[in-house]
Amino acid sequence: MRALNPPDCSLARAELRAALSSAGWPPDIIDDAELAFHELFVNAWQHGGCQAPSVLVCLRPAVLRVSVCDDCPDLPEPSGGADLYSLSGRGLHLVRALTHRFGVDPVKTGKVAWFELDAAA
Repeated sequence: MRALNPPDCSLARAELRAALSSAGWPPDIIDDAELAFHELFVNAWQHGGCQAPSVLVCLRPAVLRVSVCDDCPDLPEPSGGADLYSLSGRGLHLVRALTHRFGVDPVKTGKVAWFELDAAA
């Protein structure tokens, strides 16, 4: 049985914020990165059925790439948009709006959802 609450990702969010801050990234981009990360992490738990999604952060001088892996091979289906009053359904739209590039790649053990942000966009 799956836990009712998602695993805690606060430490990963704090580490992401600290790494971007120490690299001199602007606060607004750091906020976008944190929120996009959180959406992918919760989606991996909620829709991918992964108890503890794997996270990979790659910080190059001008590009941040965050990848979140889960064990479910099903790729997210594009939706036309969630009902305004729905409790869910807007997460990937939000990630798409907050980031410069976003995608989902199938892998042998499931899938990897990722986003990229440019430092000086």
